[in-house]
Amino acid sequence: MSLPDLPDLDVEVPAISAESLKARLDAGEELVLLDTRPPEKHEEWRIDAPTATHVNRSYTEYLDAELTDELVAGLPEDEEFVVLCAVAHTSEFVAGKLRQAGYDAVVLEDGMEGWAGLYEYAELDTDFDGTVGQYHRPSSGCLAYLVVSGDEAAVVDPLRAFTDRYVADAREYGASIEYVVDTHVHADHVSGLRELAAATGAKTVLSAAAAARGVAYDADVLVEDGDELTVGDAALEAMATPGHTSGMTSVRVGDVLLTGDGLFTDSVARPDLEEGEAGARDAARTLYETLQERIRPLPDDTRIAPAHTSGGAAAHEDGTYTASLGELTARMDALRYDREAFVDYVLSDMPPRPANYEEIIETNLGRTDVDDDEAFTLELGPNNCAAGTAD
Repeated sequence: MSLPDLPDLDVEVPAISAESLKARLDAGEELVLLDTRPPEKHEEWRIDAPTATHVNRSYTEYLDAELTDELVAGLPEDEEFVVLCAVAHTSEFVAGKLRQAGYDAVVLEDGMEGWAGLYEYAELDTDFDGTVGQYHRPSSGCLAYLVVSGDEAAVVDPLRAFTDRYVADAREYGASIEYVVDTHVHADHVSGLRELAAATGAKTVLSAAAAARGVAYDADVLVEDGDELTVGDAALEAMATPGHTSGMTSVRVGDVLLTGDGLFTDSVARPDLEEGEAGARDAARTLYETLQERIRPLPDDTRIAPAHTSGGAAAHEDGTYTASLGELTARMDALRYDREAFVDYVLSDMPPRPANYEEIIETNLGRTDVDDDEAFTLELGPNNCAAGTAD
């Protein structure tokens, strides 16, 4: 990425890390975030937090010598605020200019790319005799899972950008990664399935239906509905849950159901990313059957653990983005609609498709190759894999 030449300001600009910013927002602190990216980039993807107040003003407006009232509108005069951009280049210039004028501006370290590198981890409080840990990428809402039983582990829905993290965390548990599982062919992030398997010697696992989409590499294990993987003393059961994609397969671990992109804690899946709009209605009907005939009959205390969340989703008391099936059934109208009402709801409430989703799908199918930097750039932005938010 080519960075613009900017005037050299003789001023020191303090920086705040993505981790520190996230902690302050999670604690309920109200912060103004001044985004110096173009408006279309700001609208497409920004830091989503209830206590964040967004001000979007392109850095080009600050190139003139004079700092007008219009350029400081919405900024606190006596409180710290955060200036951000894509990589902390233009935002550092703007923050410096504001500091020269007496404002308490700090810059987000590494900008939105730094935010995209933030990856959190928490263990689920479940009845499973072992550990189910959830990874959360706040920038996109992507969730992945580490399942540990004894000295063996499996990783479900890994992100390529965090391959080293999974290896290190499994080592902390004294476990070797035996399986790497993708619940489906992802459209919003570059999968770490093959990279993590190569780094650990683990077996790659896909559903046979996902492989039938034209996967251009040989998965070590192809599972069908009801098949099990043994990890330590635990059994991971494959459960076919098509709708979001034809190959969508959930993974049942004790009282936890890893639902991939089929059912979220604040919405249901969108059905148009495999066959496009032409196949969306049929896929939505399939999703309805999956939810009503496969998932809803499970015990109410089944913990639903999806592959995505949104900024509007509430965390469970254990800090994970999960919820019981009974809770979701009680508060999500979409789970109580009849079939055609459900289909109409899903098709009428779909956000824009994920950024670069076609290229990401091709990469995850193994039909195209990208290096690590290209992969990281491809998936920047929101995931947009849900049909909407809970009613």
